[in-house]
Amino acid sequence: MSTRPLLDAQDLTKTFRGGVRAVSGVSLTLAAGETLGIVGESGCGKSTTAKMLLRLLTPDSGSVQFDGADVHRLRGRALRELRRRLQVVPQNPQTSLNPRLRLADSIAFNMRAHGYGAATRARRIPELLDRVGLDPSYARRYPHQLSGGQLQRVAIARALATEPEVVVCDEAVSALDKSVQAQVLNLLADLQLELGIAYLFISHDLAVVEHISDRVAVMYLGRVVEQGPARALWDDPRHPYTATLLSSVPGLGRERIVLAGELPNPADPPSGCGFRTRCPCAVDACATTWPNLTVRAPDHVAACVHPDPRRPANANAGAGTGTGANAGAGAGAGKS
Repeated sequence: MSTRPLLDAQDLTKTFRGGVRAVSGVSLTLAAGETLGIVGESGCGKSTTAKMLLRLLTPDSGSVQFDGADVHRLRGRALRELRRRLQVVPQNPQTSLNPRLRLADSIAFNMRAHGYGAATRARRIPELLDRVGLDPSYARRYPHQLSGGQLQRVAIARALATEPEVVVCDEAVSALDKSVQAQVLNLLADLQLELGIAYLFISHDLAVVEHISDRVAVMYLGRVVEQGPARALWDDPRHPYTATLLSSVPGLGRERIVLAGELPNPADPPSGCGFRTRCPCAVDACATTWPNLTVRAPDHVAACVHPDPRRPANANAGAGTGTGANAGAGAGAGKS
């Protein structure tokens, strides 16, 4: 039995006009039936990374392989098959569903594009709506007749229509209120158990990501700064940025970590570690180089000079930055 990841991205980089380095050396893997969460503030490179995985953007360097094939070299029938096997649930279904089409037609459009015949479409659309918790009669409705949570269920049904193996959920619950978020997350978990699909789950909310993910990658300023099992990051974060995100989750009883300033300009990042200008644990060595990801525990890596960000040795908060642990505003992770 092959242990090769279903989706394998290595050393992805992407720089936009004006020298904005959106992604710098990101490597991620996703196994069949697994959920990998990607979390970070607005501008950290989450969505840009996802677009390269989906072949909506071409990386400047690095590679993306899906089931052993180079995604960015596929053409013709092989590319169409990739599109069928790799689907996406967007952040806002209200903008991705054509307001002039009935919901059945929106779902059928995706199926027709991948060669599903009329009889198959007619049979599967009611089944898909039922599977996502909607009455099949909703197929005759228009998007404006549904709530936000119902529309997201339709977007999930549309993604499932081509029988994909991987679904990219890009801030798929961020526009929903908490109670509806929980319902949609539970639906995604149930569908994964039933169908064996894998999720790449992107969010600015670490609590949401931890709830659904097997593993989590934390991004900051275009890089992965920590990656490991979801529970390990939750219980024992090994990077100060992860610890900061966790400190803002209500109900955990963690001491709030307050960051100084805003996310640095990716076109003009600070020297050394990109997080050092806001980090409450920064020392002089942090200004020299951005640390590589190093193993901190089984399957758990972090890019930080401190063995434990909660108890850094000889830490001089905000060294060389003119900032301190109590300056500025909270982490305030925003939407991508």
